[in-house]
Amino acid sequence: MKLTLHQFDLPLAHTWTISRGSTDVRRTLIAELQQDGISGFGEATENSYHGATIENISAALERARPVLENRKLDDPAALWEELHSELAESTFAQCALDLAAHDLWGKLLGRPVWELWGLSLKNLPPSDYTIGIDSIDKMVEKLDEFSGWPVYKIKLGTPDDLEIVRRLREHTKAPFRVDANCAWTAEETIEKARVLAGLGVEFIEQPLAADDSDGMRQVFRRSVLPVIADESCRYESDVERCRECFHGINIKLVKCGGLTPARRMIDRARQLGLKVMVGCMTESTVGISAIAQLLPLLDHADMDGPLLLARDIATGVTLDRGRVVYPQETGCGVRLL
Repeated sequence: MKLTLHQFDLPLAHTWTISRGSTDVRRTLIAELQQDGISGFGEATENSYHGATIENISAALERARPVLENRKLDDPAALWEELHSELAESTFAQCALDLAAHDLWGKLLGRPVWELWGLSLKNLPPSDYTIGIDSIDKMVEKLDEFSGWPVYKIKLGTPDDLEIVRRLREHTKAPFRVDANCAWTAEETIEKARVLAGLGVEFIEQPLAADDSDGMRQVFRRSVLPVIADESCRYESDVERCRECFHGINIKLVKCGGLTPARRMIDRARQLGLKVMVGCMTESTVGISAIAQLLPLLDHADMDGPLLLARDIATGVTLDRGRVVYPQETGCGVRLL
């Protein structure tokens, strides 16, 4: 296999703000794996919270180059295991390579990845559309810009959280999900949940700091709304710990290391009775198309990354008001523009 790395700046349609900060551009790294004249593509975006930079992701992938150049792809999961020790310090690099390997695998075999896994596209959950933190009027404008979606995810972590949800509720009857990105306390979460439940909120995502297990146990026992882990569930080993603190988990491919570990996390979550969601990190269509392969296994999906961009870099899976539309392409369906 031949490995080629592509760096892109992904300009955002609106300034993206969550409780930890704001950005106007998302830097991303695309890994291209080529074999027999066919290319597969994977993605990892830069993320300061997790210490992932284009430079350290690229450096990790360069360490894998000798292995890749001396073998042919037969099984993406076997390749992930073979390179695990080499890439263990960078799940973002693992992710980019694993996604590229799956895309290439499906293209070499002439079938979509979901089909090779034995899955069906019946009864798929819709994707939400995410509204980043802004002035309340601007958040209303963002919702109206994408009116008619079946569900919306609202970023919170401000002094006006409840008023934001009240105002947005005036403009749609669709269910809401709220994500505080670690900004709340346990008591604050319990109190706000009572109000949010009356405003059509389905669940609360990651209200407390990732390491606040004691606080999350309180929330888990007393909140009238379900709580979903995000920052608290990064690796496969975290799934077990979430059982006593959360009702479900949100898996991010870059955080766990790609599709291969994500499938194991889904299986374990099901064994533990946890709901399962897979979310994006404002990736391009490259990353979103990989997430879509898992959709038949999920309860909830957050795949709106390309819709938050001013300009995309690839074709593949698309969203039609929350409905996921698969391309005719095989693999994960990705082609770089």
